[in-house]
Amino acid sequence: MSKFMEWVDARFPATKMWEDHLSKYYAPKNFNFFYFFGSLALLVLVNQIVTGIWLTMSFEPSAEGAFASVEYIMRDVEYGWILRYLHSTGASAFFVVVYLHMFRGLLYGSYQKPRELVWIFGMLIYLVLMAEAFMGYLLPWGQMSYWGAQVIISLFGAIPVIGDDLTQWIRGDYLISGITLNRFFALHVIALPIVLLGLVVLHILALHEVGSNNPDGVDIKKHKDENGVPLDGIAFHPYYTVKDIVGVVVFLFVFCFVVFFFPEMGGYFLEKPNFEAANPFKTPEHIAPVWYFTPFYAILRAVPDKLLGVIAMGAAIAVLFVLPWLDRSPVKSMRYKGWMSKIWLVVFCISFVILGVLGVLAPTPGRTLLSQVCTFLYFAYFILMPFYTRMEKTKPVPERVTG
Repeated sequence: MSKFMEWVDARFPATKMWEDHLSKYYAPKNFNFFYFFGSLALLVLVNQIVTGIWLTMSFEPSAEGAFASVEYIMRDVEYGWILRYLHSTGASAFFVVVYLHMFRGLLYGSYQKPRELVWIFGMLIYLVLMAEAFMGYLLPWGQMSYWGAQVIISLFGAIPVIGDDLTQWIRGDYLISGITLNRFFALHVIALPIVLLGLVVLHILALHEVGSNNPDGVDIKKHKDENGVPLDGIAFHPYYTVKDIVGVVVFLFVFCFVVFFFPEMGGYFLEKPNFEAANPFKTPEHIAPVWYFTPFYAILRAVPDKLLGVIAMGAAIAVLFVLPWLDRSPVKSMRYKGWMSKIWLVVFCISFVILGVLGVLAPTPGRTLLSQVCTFLYFAYFILMPFYTRMEKTKPVPERVTG
């Protein structure tokens, strides 16, 4: 075996990669519960790719055959129903773990120097993930798929001068048709997964270049032993690979419970109108995107003007990219930041959740007012961040991790 590895290493840096990214990559020894979600996101990505490949084998990307092929997968393809539910539940699970992963970043300042590029790559992953989910949402060719895509694509029409041409270019037709379905299928199955995998690799490489953050926000590279090993670090393998297996097992219990007992999750994971074939002449009673898009959809509806609503929705995502330069705090972790940072993070999270709930519900004057208040608080968290992070009194950060 050693001779075989010598032969491989002379031609490909297999052992070097193993050591650089696993056995000799030293991570802080005080990782907690929130550090499970990065590896869980990787697990769900693998699930989506594997189940997606198998579903593609029986799916027909045409306006005439898409809905029927999904029914065929569910009823006639051997184990097709579980593959479809693993994929549809996996899409929601992906966003659950990614949102918790992003919350961890906000909580412990994982976006601050020197991890700005790690955060940027992560945000690009999130953006591509949203595009991937949207493209895949049209493919079942159900009522909500069709009309949800109709609403979202029509938003591009609000852009001055180029709006109508851009909308037509995205659709590939004057209306959403089989051509739209076909190009979304190509993007969902080939183009976006390639981009997503590339960004995941860049995200991990950038992370391992600067080192992982930790709940204290302390740089473990400052204190090393005579062999150059961080005193507060432990090898990622086997310590964290074994620890992550515990998180994976718990996650799979919950995930499989949902897949086998609540795959539709009361209409939030798979909406009831999507069990009807797309009908251009029959509009569903209430059109709303899937739950993971609803906070941004609520921001869109909170603004009366269509163009300003589209701008606000885009800005809600774009502002996340500049977060590393908005936080002026001398400390990273929320453990040592002042009370203003803690209050604003809580306000931001509550506003985001409320916007998510409002995005699912039909609009009323009261709900619109509440969504406007939450939209204001959402943006206030970022706009005021340079001021309250600079003004507040912080606690002294320890030299080494506290466990």
